[in-house]
Amino acid sequence: MKLLEGKTALVTGASRGIGRSIALRFAEEGANVAFTFLSSVEKGQALEAELAAKGVKAKGYRSDASDYKAAEELVNAVIKDLGGLDVLVNNAGITKDGLLMRMSEEQWDTVITVNLKSVFNLTKAATRQLMKQRNGSIINLTSVVGLRGNAGQANYAASKAGIIGFTKSVALELGSRNIRANAIAPGFIETEMTGELDPKVVEEWKQGIPLKRAGTADDVAHCAVFLASDRAAYITGQVLQVDGGMLT
Repeated sequence: MKLLEGKTALVTGASRGIGRSIALRFAEEGANVAFTFLSSVEKGQALEAELAAKGVKAKGYRSDASDYKAAEELVNAVIKDLGGLDVLVNNAGITKDGLLMRMSEEQWDTVITVNLKSVFNLTKAATRQLMKQRNGSIINLTSVVGLRGNAGQANYAASKAGIIGFTKSVALELGSRNIRANAIAPGFIETEMTGELDPKVVEEWKQGIPLKRAGTADDVAHCAVFLASDRAAYITGQVLQVDGGMLT
């Protein structure tokens, strides 16, 4: 039997990278998948078709997770269109890097709003349904940067550290209703964004990782599949590092 057979999942920010991999792996494991995208309608439509080809219900929504009302409307639409909601993956996120001395208020506010407020928005919107059915798994994407900080990323690190505190609090609040909340902290993962970096710099980073390689989006997605499944039924309030040993 497939690990996520009969479950319905919502994955935010799934048009590329880690979010896209999570959506695809979920569908392969039998989950019906709703997902959000913001900018690329074409990519959203392509992913919807790719997911549906795996024999599951799939629907993409153009929605801004950082908008409180839009998040509420999204969750209601997913429940109506796909018949329920069992797994929420808060993946949508951005970076606006810069040294603190040069960081603008806009750079700070935008990253905190998109990365952290969106997690609050979607989790709050989904909680009523999950509490009603007394079952659910919430998976929040944080980062190793949220655990140790990073020069030039004070805004991003703060948003990702905030996600960890939020996740642990939600786990404590909702555990009695059999709702689990966990975070995944990816390390250096090769995606479209890292493809723009200097190959020499990338190689140096890899040498600093005990497993001597960058992670893939699928490495993170496999972790998400586990946390979404009943095999993780007694795991909540945890931060799983998918980082090749980077922060060991």
